Amino acid sequence: MSFLLRKLPFALVAIAFALIAVALFSGQWGGIKRVFEFYGITNEEVLSSIRLLTAIIFSVAAILGALALRFERVIKPLAILLILISLVPLLSLLGSGHWIDSLGGFPAIGSGQGIIKYFALLTLGITWLYRDSLSPLKLIWLNYFPVGLVLLWIGGMKFTALEAEGIEGLVSTSPLMSWLYSLFSVQVASNLIGIYDLIALAILALGIYIRQLFWPGLLLCAAVFITTQTFLYSYPGSWVAPWQLSSSGIFIIKDLWFIANLILILGFRNSMIKS
Repeated sequence: MSFLLRKLPFALVAIAFALIAVALFSGQWGGIKRVFEFYGITNEEVLSSIRLLTAIIFSVAAILGALALRFERVIKPLAILLILISLVPLLSLLGSGHWIDSLGGFPAIGSGQGIIKYFALLTLGITWLYRDSLSPLKLIWLNYFPVGLVLLWIGGMKFTALEAEGIEGLVSTSPLMSWLYSLFSVQVASNLIGIYDLIALAILALGIYIRQLFWPGLLLCAAVFITTQTFLYSYPGSWVAPWQLSSSGIFIIKDLWFIANLILILGFRNSMIKS
């Protein structure tokens, strides 16, 4: 991998964790209550203590991510910490709090969708822990998994009225996407976004084996997560104060993890071509 492809994922992890940690310290929850309710913790004082502890742990992850840019020896501790961080919320998917039974079990917007984003973090940790023992192809599929999963889920959700109405605030304030509402209804615009998501994940999956489709698939998927990051600037509800993300902002910033997945996919593909 080139220097940029090796280092940029660490920078993205560090930035995301640093901003989330600041938000948690400032009193935002970012889905923590729903996660720990699964574990039977409902006392407000205990939950507040858990929020602060989570902020500290996320701060440590941010520091390790920054140090990994320079020091190889911190990569393994960072990887282990990312795996542990991701497992706590992911296990809560075994409960019913994040799911919508009436829609066939899709994760609820802002709750379950926020939780499945931790699959991106889990695969980053596994990648950095076992990068020397797994083949590039296996590492590519490992990092494709969370990308494909989240695009499949959010793409499928776009065809529901719940999701269409849920993203209206984000889309209507976006200079990149608001034009959709000038041409289409809220539901049709959401359907089109869903179709895009499903096409993007399919093309990238095919591109892992069909060389001509790799870059189109990679760019289509990257466009999804890069666009969501622009919501941090266009959506008024992303911040509660300078450098302090709201819970919505925490939900959005997690997409940096998927960009890190895509960068790793590109890096491992390049190593396959060279070998």
